[in-house]
Order: sequence, then structure tokens, then C-alpha cells
Amino acid sequence: MNTAELLVQCLENEGVDYIFGLPGEENLHVLEALKQSSIQFITTRHEQGAAFMADVYGRLTGKAGVCLSTLGPGATNLMTGVADANLDRAPLVAITGQVGTDRMHIESHQYLDLVAMFAPVTKWNAQIVRPSNTTEIVRKAFKISQAEKPGAVHIDLPENIAAMVATGKPLTIDGQEKSYASFHSIEKAAEAISQAKNPLILVGNGAIRAHASATLTEFATQLNIPVANTFMGKGVIPYIHPLALWAVGLQQRDYISCGFDRADLVICVGYDLIEYSPKKWNPDGAVPIIHIGMTPAEVDSSYIPIAEVVGDISDSLSEILARCDRTHQPAPYALELRNEIRADYMQYANDDAFPIKPQKIVYDLRQVMGADDIVISDVGAHKMWMARHYHCERPNTCIISNGFAAMGIAIPGALAAKLVHRDRRVVAVTGDGGFMMNCQELETALRVGTPFVTLIFNDGGYGLIEWKQQNQFGSSCFVKFTNPDFVKLAESMGLKGYRVESCADLIPTLREALEQDVPAVIDCPVDYQENLRFSRRAGDLNCII
Repeated sequence: MNTAELLVQCLENEGVDYIFGLPGEENLHVLEALKQSSIQFITTRHEQGAAFMADVYGRLTGKAGVCLSTLGPGATNLMTGVADANLDRAPLVAITGQVGTDRMHIESHQYLDLVAMFAPVTKWNAQIVRPSNTTEIVRKAFKISQAEKPGAVHIDLPENIAAMVATGKPLTIDGQEKSYASFHSIEKAAEAISQAKNPLILVGNGAIRAHASATLTEFATQLNIPVANTFMGKGVIPYIHPLALWAVGLQQRDYISCGFDRADLVICVGYDLIEYSPKKWNPDGAVPIIHIGMTPAEVDSSYIPIAEVVGDISDSLSEILARCDRTHQPAPYALELRNEIRADYMQYANDDAFPIKPQKIVYDLRQVMGADDIVISDVGAHKMWMARHYHCERPNTCIISNGFAAMGIAIPGALAAKLVHRDRRVVAVTGDGGFMMNCQELETALRVGTPFVTLIFNDGGYGLIEWKQQNQFGSSCFVKFTNPDFVKLAESMGLKGYRVESCADLIPTLREALEQDVPAVIDCPVDYQENLRFSRRAGDLNCII
């Protein structure tokens, strides 16, 4: 066999089901090897889409998603999705074709040093320069990618190495042992929690990756401590739980800010600073913090824990709970705060204005989607409203990119979600800006048989940037554009297209679209005047409860 065939054997050994990518001259031997493989190669329409698919696949499964490109422009197109996976802590393995090693020392057509290029956006990367090293490189790539904190790795395969004779067999995969926190850190954390009068739990995506949802919910319930989650921590505690204070992470004050103002201890569980800077909720570094996670705390002047409980999160929570001597009831302010947050959410339930307010679009979407159904949010103004108003009963049912936060992720991400969960309904929620960045992947979705709904918040511009410009300067510029007829665009691709023409249309349109056996696109006009109204209300927010 040749090196490409050995590479594919190693990928099969790692349990790879899909590779997302584009064919190219320098990855021909890999593609030929895949013809005889159990791995399904999904030909995408752009390398960025391929990387986003691998990104969301990895985030949903915990197994590294794999994407493939050729050299040069193929590899540069791949980079945005690779960077997104790396900063969103999603395991991903990117494989690139490359020129032969015999022409790397001279100026050469399409040649870039891809190992150097991918280094800043990956946990680790390497070039295969000896066929015999393939098995070690692949095993190391997957091990590093899937280890906490998970992220992206990159393997570069020169075309002449891919064609060389190779010997060897895939390496044995050893299960990773759980690590457990020290008794000293557990006891220190338990003592601080027992003494706190107004503690607050802040939970992030690390708790979802650790499958700690049930333990976290039990921990909060038994100790009567309210819980806020980051955008990427949605569903780790059911939103209907009486102690759930829903999402935190907006770059301005909101109701939940009052909870942090009153807290005398913040218990961070699986929290990653990249999701929401501690300078937003602990600017002076005055609030005591307990860090509970699989890895030590990052260094930040606003995040100096009094105790670091580093180890298996579920075990740490159980051990702390067993040692806590805490009989406090939830602080009255926390219960009142939840009522305020819920009242703000419910005031849009019967709003019938058109174009539709973003809060109402999200509210109606929540009414249609089941507890296990999945939404993938793109990046833009709609992401802020999805984060604030789309509430989850279970983890990984609302996927938001909030590490790298790259536009264009929703449609390819929804395809990956449908591959992982064929039995669930999936909706890609996107702005018209993000839609036009990767709408070509709807053809891929049709071709591979992954029907999902794309819901477009249509405002004819880059709404989030306009929101920020208006807040900072009182005016906006360079953010408006025109759109194609989204219904006709969908129909020209063999999809179902819908246009919402009144507020009453949205729910029945969503229900019909979700029943289709092909991907569907819904064009929904949105009233983003709500953005500035929200900013004004947030600016006047006084924590009097």
C-alpha cells in the first residue's frame, strides 16, 4: 500500500465516519484510497463549509470531525472553519494536500508553508515526510484534538509522500483515564460555598463536554444556588428549572448583570474565558471565584480563583456537594431576578408587529421545536437574540459559536447536525449576511439527503455592526446591501422556499417546512429597531431588586 492508503486505514481505526472536503490535484491519492473505505466522503462546495461541518460534527459528538482540502487556495479557504473549531473547543482534524517535497525549496506553483500557516489556529500540526511516521502522526493528531481543551489539529501530506510505498498498521487507541481533583481543593471549595450568602453558578461549555449536566443540576438543586450559563453552555441545566437564570454573555448590561452584582461567590463550572470575559462580570476582580474544570484556570486579573478544583467535573461536584454544610434558601433577589427575566421574555409572546421583532421570531421558533431538536445559530444580530431568548432543556440543542464566532457556520453546521442526529429536526438560524456566505452548501445538503430548515432574519444589512455603530456613533455606514429573491434561489436549487408575510405566518410556515423531505429556506423580515431599544433599556438598568 501507499502512504495515502495507510492514512485512510488510520482514519478508519479512529472511528471516522465522514470526511468533508473538496477534491484537488494534490490529494488525488487520498481520494483514491477513500473509494475502498467505509468512510463517506462528502464533497462540499467550498472548503470553509467543509471545515464548519467538521467543526459542528466534533462539537456534537466529541469525536474529531475531519475535513480535507488541497494545497494553496484550498487550504487557505479551510482556515476560517479550522480556527473556529479551535477557539470553540471542538475537536477537528484538517488534512491538506501539498506539493512534493522535491519542490518545496524553490518558488513553486500554489506552494505555501501550510505547517507554518496553520500553527496559530491549531493545537498541533505536522507534515508527513516519511511514510513510516503516518501511524504515529494520525494517532497523535486525534489524541491531541480530543483531549481537554479539545480543538483543531492539522496534517499536511505532500503528494509524492502520499504515493510512496508504506508499511505499518494503525496504532492501538487507549482510552483516556479520568483525572480527579485533590481533596484539598475540594474541601476548600466546599468551605467557601458553605459560608457564602449569595453564591451564583456560572456554567460553560466545558460542563457539556464533560457530560456533567445531570450532576450540575443536582448540585445546584441541593445547595439552592442559582445558575447562569454562557451562550455555549445552554441546556446544561433545563431552562424551566426554578434556579435557572438563563444566558449571560451580552457585551452590555442585562438583567443577569444584577445577579453578578449581588454575588459574594461565583462558582465557575466548565467555564472558558473565551466564551465571555470575566472583565464583563468581575471588572475589579473583587468577587471570590471557585474554578471547577478539567483544566487549570487561565490567568486573568479579573479571574483569580480562591480554589481551583481540577479534575472530572461530575466527580468534583459530587465530592463538593457531599462536604457542603449549607442550609440556605435561594436569596430572594435571585428568585425575583428570574421572574424579571421571564417576564421580559414573555412580553413578546403575543406581539403581532410586522416586520417581526427578533424576540418574537425566537419565541415562535421555541414553540415549534421539541426538547431534543437542534438549532444552529449563525453570527450576527440574530445571534444576540438567540442567545438571550432561545432557551434549552438539554445540552447541545442550541449550537452557538462564541469562541471564534465566524459568520457562515449555520448552514454547514446544520448539515453536520442532521448527519449526527437523523431523527431530530434541525434549523439553521442565520442573518441574510451569513446566509450568503455559505448558502451554496444547501446543494450539498440536498445531495447527501440531510433535510433541515434555514430561517433567515432578513434586514438587508449587517445588523450587528449597524447596532454597534449606532450605539457608539449614533449613525451607521457601509452595512447595507440588497438580496436575491431567497424563495426563488431555494427553488432553483431544488429546495422548498417560503416567505413570511405576516407575524401569523411564522409558526405554520416553520411547521410545514420542518415536514419537508428536502432542505427548506424561510425568508423572514425582521425589525432590528429592537436592537437600539434594548441597548437603551440596558443602559438605564438599575439593580433595585
